[in-house]
Amino acid sequence: MKSSYLESLSAWFAEQCDGDWEHTEGIRIETIDNPGWWLEVSLHGTELEGKKLKEVVISRSEQDWLRCHVDKTKFHGFGGPQNLRELVEIFLNWVAEQR
Repeated sequence: MKSSYLESLSAWFAEQCDGDWEHTEGIRIETIDNPGWWLEVSLHGTELEGKKLKEVVISRSEQDWLRCHVDKTKFHGFGGPQNLRELVEIFLNWVAEQR
């Protein structure tokens, strides 16, 4: 794994870029009004398409929570305002398990 989760996520993205995938697929990181974060990663056309992820649900407090699942061809991670790094970590750990 790279030295940081952001670098590792960037490296995974770069691996998927083939001249086509990045034009219609990709990674979205947005804020939500809970408040918190939403991480959406397109799995369409990647080695992860069709792979299962056991839903991850962690509720430590109103501000410290997360939920991750795969829905069709997308990874979805939702979490509290301080949980973005953990959402990325869960995605990257799942990627590593699939290899």
